[in-house]
Amino acid sequence: MGSTTDKMKGKANEMVGKVKQASDKPSTRAEGRMQERKGEAQQVKGKVKENLKDRIDKA
Repeated sequence: MGSTTDKMKGKANEMVGKVKQASDKPSTRAEGRMQERKGEAQQVKGKVKENLKDRIDKA
């Protein structure tokens, strides 16, 4: 996956996770927290890929 794809999927996971956290069910809230964290990690991964690509292009 490219950096943009990682960042977009990450943002989507964050949003879905936040929606799930509004649930009345504790298990769904916990799932939402995990999904939000996954989204945050995906966005970081995308930013790292982008940064590495920029550095390679400059070399």
